[in-house]
Amino acid sequence: EVQLVESGGGLAQVGGSLRLSCAASGFTFGDYVIGWFRQAPGKEREGVSCIKSSDGTTYYADSVKGRFTISSDNAKDTVDLQMSSLKPEDTAVYYCAAGAGYSGGYYLAWPWGMDYWGNGTLVTVSS
Repeated sequence: EVQLVESGGGLAQVGGSLRLSCAASGFTFGDYVIGWFRQAPGKEREGVSCIKSSDGTTYYADSVKGRFTISSDNAKDTVDLQMSSLKPEDTAVYYCAAGAGYSGGYYLAWPWGMDYWGNGTLVTVSS
């Protein structure tokens, strides 16, 4: 059974930091692009960052470049998203997802191309 389990969400102050973690199981981790996506109330789901597990290539949405860092641990089948300099507009439910067959850039632009999804974790940035 494929599982993607997110953790680390919560409340942060503007300018603060949070670290999200995604634990994957049930598929060959190294064959997939793993990504973080978010959905704010009343908005479409959007790509935040992706990483190609096989070689560590990373992709970022323009809105988070320089503030968020994605990393993977192929020994543990986990992907982390370090979020810094948080802004109120970063408030959303953050989802971890996995996809195979396309680049991370493709999945950033087309989240629904991902094959598997976690249930999400809420991040709230308060001033």
